[in-house]
Amino acid sequence: MEHDCIKYARACHKCEIYVDHFNASPSLLHNISAPWPFSMRGIDVIGAINPKASNGHQFILVAIDYFTKWVEATSYASVTKKVVTRFIKKEIICRYGQPKAIIMNNASNLNNDMMIALFKQFKIKHLNSSPYRPKMNGAVEATNKNIKKILAKMVVTYKDWHEMLPYALHAYRTSIRTSTGATPYSLVYGMEAVLPIKLEIPSMRILFKLGIDVEDLIKKRIDYPNLLDEKRLVALCHGQCYQ
Repeated sequence: MEHDCIKYARACHKCEIYVDHFNASPSLLHNISAPWPFSMRGIDVIGAINPKASNGHQFILVAIDYFTKWVEATSYASVTKKVVTRFIKKEIICRYGQPKAIIMNNASNLNNDMMIALFKQFKIKHLNSSPYRPKMNGAVEATNKNIKKILAKMVVTYKDWHEMLPYALHAYRTSIRTSTGATPYSLVYGMEAVLPIKLEIPSMRILFKLGIDVEDLIKKRIDYPNLLDEKRLVALCHGQCYQ
């Protein structure tokens, strides 16, 4: 299955268009570490996006957790200080608890009296990235780039990107992040998400949930070797050839 996925991705036209092109030489990374999940957040804005979505939205407000790399994002027609304040309360504090610190850039809609009052109320430390140096909040900048790439590959009419945003977030959350070696979903919930492919090719976990008899499962595993894990099958063939 993995081989088929790689082959399909290499033949994907949109994947070829939006693939990363590394023009700069690699440099040392200075990661901002967090002591526990949801203790430190980075917030940034994507946009203005042109063309606008069919509902008039042209901005995406993004928040990333530095520990798990879990991302929350919502689209808006405009990102005012009231919108940002409501986003932090609804999408961050009420869902995951109050973080220890939040890093933002120096935009006026992210630095104002309402934000100061909010941080004082919930005892959140407010940190600003250095002007003209977005790398300080590099995690959220990299997330913005990935979300835009995923959306670009998924949209059909270029005005339906707001409808594809939840699916793009799901794809990001269930993909292994290089910095952690795990998916954000597994780091948050302690288990991997059930993906559509697991329903098409049932795993032990899904079959147990569906209440299928174990003996019937064993028979199906014997009768249909294509349900076996491809990695195990490839390893078995490789071992036989090696001998």
